[in-house]
Amino acid sequence: MRDNLHDRVAEAKQQGWLGEIDGLTVSLADAEQKLAQLDELAARSTATHLGMPQLTELVGRTLTTDT
Repeated sequence: MRDNLHDRVAEAKQQGWLGEIDGLTVSLADAEQKLAQLDELAARSTATHLGMPQLTELVGRTLTTDT
């Protein structure tokens, strides 16, 4: 999407569409900001242990009953 906006800004500049350039530039800046926010979120996200036991933590038990 960002690449498409870059292409559209370039086309608008070639065609001299000043209003279009302004609008696309705002959209491009917003897209860049959103991508930066997503990158920041991904960088600080960590896996959350849900308390599920690992196979190494499982212990086998045998019950014996006197009959």
